[in-house]
Amino acid sequence: MKFVYATRTGNVESLINKLNIREALKIELGQEKIEEDFLLFTYTDGYGDVPIEVEDFLSLNGQYLQGVIVSGDQNYGEAYCKAGDQISKEYNIPCLYKVENDGNDNDIRIITEIIQKYH
Repeated sequence: MKFVYATRTGNVESLINKLNIREALKIELGQEKIEEDFLLFTYTDGYGDVPIEVEDFLSLNGQYLQGVIVSGDQNYGEAYCKAGDQISKEYNIPCLYKVENDGNDNDIRIITEIIQKYH
């Protein structure tokens, strides 16, 4: 299982580092290609939107998507981590976890357990 992530402010990249994921594919422009199953780590853009580069990436590679872990900021209220909900619905995959920014120690423990189930 591959890991793919998108980051804008650095929170998701920090999360990937905290999880000790060494060979993750970083979505830069959304034109990257992958031809195997993957878990997506993404942030929520604007007021609950899927980042455009993630939308572009998934339009090319969505058939391999197995689940999404999404970062957000609870100050956005009901828009918190909405990108994960939208991706889950559109691609019929589970939103595995919602994390505040780059997560705390408990988040890291839980996400580690989740991703180990996919290995």
